[in-house]
Amino acid sequence: MRFTSIGIIASVMERHPFDCLRTLCARLRAPDGCPWDREQTLESLRAYIVEEAYEVVDAITAGEPEALAEELGDLLFQVIFVAQLAEEQGWFDVLKVCELIHAKMVARHPHVFGDVRVGSAQEVVQNWERLKKSEKKRGALAGVPESLPALLKALRITEKAAALGFDWERPEDVLAKVREEVEELALVVGRGKEEADDAKVREELGDVLFSIANVSRHLGVDPEAALQAANRKFAQRFAAMEALASARGWSLDTCTMEQLEDLWQQAKRQTGD
Repeated sequence: MRFTSIGIIASVMERHPFDCLRTLCARLRAPDGCPWDREQTLESLRAYIVEEAYEVVDAITAGEPEALAEELGDLLFQVIFVAQLAEEQGWFDVLKVCELIHAKMVARHPHVFGDVRVGSAQEVVQNWERLKKSEKKRGALAGVPESLPALLKALRITEKAAALGFDWERPEDVLAKVREEVEELALVVGRGKEEADDAKVREELGDVLFSIANVSRHLGVDPEAALQAANRKFAQRFAAMEALASARGWSLDTCTMEQLEDLWQQAKRQTGD
């Protein structure tokens, strides 16, 4: 079936937007569709899915409604496009995807759609994890995607463990664990470059970062978002340093440590501590 631009516009006006998007994806993959879209595979689309998800997160962080609507559309397109490829292989279509997630959400919310009573969001999380484990008969941590960014993955792992009761009681207890891990890292580093084993340094540094993610969870802070905010703050201050140095006719790579520290302190005052 061939569509003209006018025909597609008319179709959008008459049909549900979701159906129109499905038709669009099928058209792009048709024999006379888009050469680039026709070449795509499930494997080639993985990076685009991740990229679009991050762009949604950026739009949320920026607090821009129009940008968020656009980025959600890009992510939705990826979902429907992947489902189109799956349908071509005879696996399932996007309606099956909708049916599965609808059934899952109903089953995972017995306190909304059933007679289960909960008193807090924490109880909801605990019930969720128990239901997941009973549904798939696998370990509690099996649902954490391997490809998640490491810091976010550490957060999800500790969340799942905590939902089953394996957790510290107070943030202060986790902070003590962080200090312990930092001390262990310092001992390894203190051996000197010749004695320090690279694998041991990586292990101890990993333990520190994992403990930091655990502290973040206890404090109710997303460690990924917190680190991104710290990245932005550093970048702003470093840019201010460059501007200050340029105004004096300096180049940062020729400044002394004392000059760099002075520039940094000035930049902090300009951008706010």
